[in-house]
Amino acid sequence: TQRSPIIVLPPARVAMTTTSHMNGHVTESDAGGSGGGESNQEEPQQWHREMAVDCPGDLGARTLPVRRSAQLERIRQHQEDLRRRREEEGRNRQELDLNASIRLKKLSQNPKVGIDNPTFDPIEGPVGPMGLPPNLGAPTLLELEELLMSLKQVQHCLSDTQSQEDVELVLQLVQKTDFQKAFNIHNAVAQHMNRPSPPFPHTDRAQGLAQEVQSIVHNSQHKEGLELNTLLSSPHVQAVLLAHDCVAEQEMQMEPLTPDDHCETLTQWGGETVKIVCIEKARDIPLGATVRNDMDSVIISRIVKGGAAERSGLLHEGDEVLEINGVEIRGKDVNEVFDILADMHGNLTFILIPSPQTKPPPIKETVVHVKAHFDYDPSDDPYVPCRELGLCFQKGDILHIISQDDPNWWQAYRDGDEDNQPLAGLVPGKSFQQQREAMKQTIEEDKEPEKSGKLWCAKKNKKKRKKLLYNSKQNDDYDNEEILTYEEMALYHQPANRKRPIALIGPPNCGQNELRQRLLSSEPDRFGGAVPHTTRNRRDVEVSGRDYHFVSRQAFDMDATAGKFIESGEFEKNLYGTSTDSVRQLINTGKICLLCLHTQSLKILRNSDLKPYIIFIAPPSQERLRALLAKESKNPKPEELRDIIEKAREMEQNFGHLFDAAIVNTDQDKAYQELLRLINKLDTEPQWVPSSWLR
Repeated sequence: TQRSPIIVLPPARVAMTTTSHMNGHVTESDAGGSGGGESNQEEPQQWHREMAVDCPGDLGARTLPVRRSAQLERIRQHQEDLRRRREEEGRNRQELDLNASIRLKKLSQNPKVGIDNPTFDPIEGPVGPMGLPPNLGAPTLLELEELLMSLKQVQHCLSDTQSQEDVELVLQLVQKTDFQKAFNIHNAVAQHMNRPSPPFPHTDRAQGLAQEVQSIVHNSQHKEGLELNTLLSSPHVQAVLLAHDCVAEQEMQMEPLTPDDHCETLTQWGGETVKIVCIEKARDIPLGATVRNDMDSVIISRIVKGGAAERSGLLHEGDEVLEINGVEIRGKDVNEVFDILADMHGNLTFILIPSPQTKPPPIKETVVHVKAHFDYDPSDDPYVPCRELGLCFQKGDILHIISQDDPNWWQAYRDGDEDNQPLAGLVPGKSFQQQREAMKQTIEEDKEPEKSGKLWCAKKNKKKRKKLLYNSKQNDDYDNEEILTYEEMALYHQPANRKRPIALIGPPNCGQNELRQRLLSSEPDRFGGAVPHTTRNRRDVEVSGRDYHFVSRQAFDMDATAGKFIESGEFEKNLYGTSTDSVRQLINTGKICLLCLHTQSLKILRNSDLKPYIIFIAPPSQERLRALLAKESKNPKPEELRDIIEKAREMEQNFGHLFDAAIVNTDQDKAYQELLRLINKLDTEPQWVPSSWLR
């Protein structure tokens, strides 16, 4: 039989390409259809599709028949015996009436004998366990002297000889050294048990957070920011934060104790180890686990961050689910498990066979922040193991990767969705995405020779013209060879004395040069332009270092070979170029450097230490673009307008991952105000930048 090769998938999940989703259910489809050959009818198909067991929806309303195996019946009988025994013990405790003592009845019949003891006063209001009010859960501690004094007072008040002898025996017991030691130990333990437990730590990265705050306020002009920076950088505070992180790391490795919310019991039945797990699941918190079928077994396939399963730490990948709240699970498919768990909330009791593969204790993973360089929609992805948990995102979104346990499918949150999104979502891992994109490119390259030779040659010549024009070290060929997936990012706040250069990018006639010139003329003390280099002769009115850096052709070629120019070109047999040193000199004066560059120069600029902020100036609609150019006394042809818009689309498609912001220039005044707002924001808010810039 012939099938499409699926080399990018892990072996256990190859069958995922043969399933589809309808209303949250898994349906089987023709496994061989995609390959163009006939399907294999001899071998039974094993579906390993994962299903999120408690996704919201209207499913799970119908009641399913319960089939119990003999082994599960024995476990159920054991649970029933334990429940009956606890109920019987509770009834016996409730039947114990402290006022039922014969001697106390005699005291109550003669009110003149004895002393008033508030312990036996009738209880008003709600009654808790053992007939005590709910607020009497903590014991009252007595000193030894108080106990002796109370016993002697009771002994003198009793007229019954037998009662006096009984109290005398108790006094003799209390006066013994062993009893007094035990009494002191009891008091010490009770006092410790009633002491409120310390709060559970929120983080073990106090030092890292302090460093992030320092990087933000390092160059602050405010008095409070300077004082905070001085305080956080003091060795005493650093030592306290280090000690906090060491203790918090140990505390957070253990699950916080919660009263009767989660428990786990191991028992042996029929020579098989069975784990009984109880989890408290709130209605607004998903369980956060996916299951898959392995023959008749239902296996926990994935624990999702943020769910009740992950918080309890009692469910593990590879555990086989036998029962949930008395409903047998073995033999059911994932759709039936979905139906069963759809409306289950509160206490969930799982009977599991532990995974045979023992995993080391989980290591606390650091959150990795990445910028997505591609669009992703899980509804269009046949490879996603659980479509309900797939996280949709667009190119340019910041993702917080919180788990890379599965190298093919990471767990992540979108930036800003952490509070609104209870469960982490699944996104393709970097290597996995690169592999399947490489496969797509290979398939597309195989189809390329079918195009006409004229178009093929024209495409090559176009690239050659670009290379000659811009003379960049990294050009279109480099971009086309890259498979863009994710870029690791970090927050960065620009220092007050070192402003980030602003690079304006866009196709011709989109207004980027006009916007740059307007900024330079409106605020000359704040904005400036880098002084370019040239090999032409200096004119009489020109000043070297102010108008141009005049250099020899040999020196220019040496600097170009060394990669010192952001971009360079030749005009009328003279070379011109903008160097990183010129940009750096302007930044050192405290000004903001404004650049208008070609897209091929962006990589050189980003690979420098200048940390540029790149803004794409996009054209409006064709009609609006014609009106804007008409104000400048330009009358472009319709095909020229279409070329501008098409050029902008190509720039965004090929270089959009390098842009920090985009402005659609529908109106010069509005575009200018938006540009100014983005530049001002760099002073007030930290921005996401490639983490390699901060290393």
